Amino acid sequence: MKNEMWKAYARGMAAAMNGGSVAVPAGLLRAYRSIGLSDTEMMLMLQLMQYRQVEGVDFPTPEQLADRLGILPKAAHGLLGRLMKEGLLAIDEEVDPISGIGIERYNWTGFMIRSAEWLAEEAKRAMELERETQAQAVRPAIPAQSGGDWTRPSDLFTAFEQEFGRPLSPMECETISAWVDQDRYPDELIRFALKESVFAGKLHFRYIDRILIEWSRNRVTNTDEAKAHTQKFRNGRG
Repeated sequence: MKNEMWKAYARGMAAAMNGGSVAVPAGLLRAYRSIGLSDTEMMLMLQLMQYRQVEGVDFPTPEQLADRLGILPKAAHGLLGRLMKEGLLAIDEEVDPISGIGIERYNWTGFMIRSAEWLAEEAKRAMELERETQAQAVRPAIPAQSGGDWTRPSDLFTAFEQEFGRPLSPMECETISAWVDQDRYPDELIRFALKESVFAGKLHFRYIDRILIEWSRNRVTNTDEAKAHTQKFRNGRG
């Protein structure tokens, strides 16, 4: 009979544990090692959350934490100290307005913020990688022209990415390819139009396209002619 009672008790405890779960943001579990926490330190943070959310204890002692983690109290002291030194954990102090007794509680906002920053950076890297992959997929293999007027197309794409400070979108890559393939603009002229857009403070593809169209209408075919045309235009405005 005793065995049956203990089994029933165990089933009841299992149900209680299932109902008294600790809410842990999934991002924390993804980020903790990347921001410098060990598995033991992460388990300590989870124990702090469990104490507050389930047991209503805001400030468990190092001895209590050590008992949960299976480590010595001195080691728990060391873990808490390192987490506070790193700005991942803090102790808030306040006074109970009724009793006047000082209250302390652990604050892991620093851990949350550091994790969120890492997750944001990871998302940014993933987006940049996806854009770069898409851009690479649409970049055509354009043969080099004789006479040395054009360089490798990858150099042209790189020049734009350096000026824009980001990977090019697939549509932007197609625009550059159209300038080379369809409009037959020389590489040096496209580069000079890019520089002109930077100089004018209008770094976007529509402006660069307008420059190239203007030069084409005036039969500008190289950078020397483009410089002369641009200077003439500026003098005329002056």
